[in-house]
Amino acid sequence: MTLTVKAIESARSGPKNWKLADEKGLYLLIATTGSKRWHLKYRFNGKEKKISLGPYPEVSLKAARAKRADARVMLADGKDPSQQRQARKMEAKLASASSFATVAREFIAKRASDGDNAISDSTKVKTEWLLSLLEPKLGKIPVAEIKAPILLSVLQEVQKSGRRETARRLRSFCGRVLDYAIATGRAENNPAPALRRALFTPTVRHHPAIIDRAALGELLRAIDRYTGHTSTNAALRISPHLFQRPGEIRAMKWADVNMEGAVWTIPAGETKMRREHRVPLTRQTIAIIHTMQDVAQYSEYIFPSFNPKKPLSENAVNGALKRLGYAGVMTAHGFRTTASSLLNESNQWNPDAIERSLAHQDSNAVRAVYNRTAYWDERVEMMQWWSDELDSLKQLGAT
Repeated sequence: MTLTVKAIESARSGPKNWKLADEKGLYLLIATTGSKRWHLKYRFNGKEKKISLGPYPEVSLKAARAKRADARVMLADGKDPSQQRQARKMEAKLASASSFATVAREFIAKRASDGDNAISDSTKVKTEWLLSLLEPKLGKIPVAEIKAPILLSVLQEVQKSGRRETARRLRSFCGRVLDYAIATGRAENNPAPALRRALFTPTVRHHPAIIDRAALGELLRAIDRYTGHTSTNAALRISPHLFQRPGEIRAMKWADVNMEGAVWTIPAGETKMRREHRVPLTRQTIAIIHTMQDVAQYSEYIFPSFNPKKPLSENAVNGALKRLGYAGVMTAHGFRTTASSLLNESNQWNPDAIERSLAHQDSNAVRAVYNRTAYWDERVEMMQWWSDELDSLKQLGAT
């Protein structure tokens, strides 16, 4: 006699587990706790076996019978339903372990702890942000199944929203993740590089910068009058002298500064070009760093934020410039343009020495290798000249 919903609903637990049979091996086990669970008993290769089909009422009588029918089809094909289920679970587990999100997180974690080549905390945050943009569409897809049309569709959606540069960075990040997937045996192809030409070229972003000498002197005097957070004050004052990338300046660490040798060594993992960069320190920059000496007692950063475990925020210097009235006129990154323009205009320094000071990537590979060590003496002299020049400009219009 087959089961009915009424019979199932009226079944009550007892002192022992007991069964309500349907037919063809299907039965409902009523536990002493009152729970009800479907099971299917069958024979395979002469041995009696059973599998669980789920709890009632989550799995209805009709659904349980459908699962029984599927199992009987497997048996008719010479397949063990239990083994098939285990195989599906294993496949699902492997697919999860090889999903884009899983592989990407593994790649980010590896890069973050990669010894001398480890990425900085700020870079790790940025890559995690890129992953968060990709995860809704690509996160659960196995990396081996990410083909050009799938990836292009995701990138074009970002591009259509006007974020061309973000689309470019996402393509580059995907390429690195898929390269890692290939290296670890979870993918065979990387469609990302081929999609470079399928995306629009990002609009070049020009950072506002002052290159007029009188206007620069006025800005420097305004900076000296600025009163804000101690770290912001010092980072703002030192930025024109160093003219390095704002993210590198705000993350400057005591361990990377040799005051006696007058050199700041930025580790490869902290630079945009992923190579060590040395910056000569002048009398003026050393004096500014000295004003932050007390910070060394509680922070590894020379310019810490209010949380001493973190560097100054990304917008601190730009925010100070805005409060000084230079919104749209000058940015923290603009100090690089200012220095480059006026140093070249002076005709006193080798353009290659200026480019090396800016840590720009040389397009010529041979020159790039040479320039890593070249021009040091000239750069030391040039940096001191530049600091002295800034002081002179600041005094010219002083009243």
